[in-house]
Amino acid sequence: MNVAFFLTLRKDVTCINVNSTVRQALETMKKHGYTAVPVITDGNEYVGTVSEGDFLWSIVRMRRGESAPREIDIRDLESIRITDILRKDRNPSVPVTASIEELLTRAMNQNFIPVTDDRGSLIGIVTRKTIIKYCTENGVSVK
Repeated sequence: MNVAFFLTLRKDVTCINVNSTVRQALETMKKHGYTAVPVITDGNEYVGTVSEGDFLWSIVRMRRGESAPREIDIRDLESIRITDILRKDRNPSVPVTASIEELLTRAMNQNFIPVTDDRGSLIGIVTRKTIIKYCTENGVSVK
């Protein structure tokens, strides 16, 4: 069995463009109800994953140094680019040739595993839910 069996194709995956602002990214995540989303270039190259925590920490950094707490206006987030908060080491991708063992290892720490081709383009994701569903439906036990 290979990675393609578990793959949710890129066309069915919500992504954020690397040139987006934090506001645009937050609106996308809110609209779709996701807590983490892949970030790609205009050429579909996978560059990382952005999560709710990344947004939270960017807001904390914005407020650092202020003498009194203030409410953050959504317009404040229009000047911050996704690249300013992106942690490129988060959710590393696997090649489409990755082993099932590698998927299982990654699924322990990631809600989804980005899958790329040999050029680094995102071809889809494998979700932890898909892996668990397969295991339960096929009587796969963990020893």
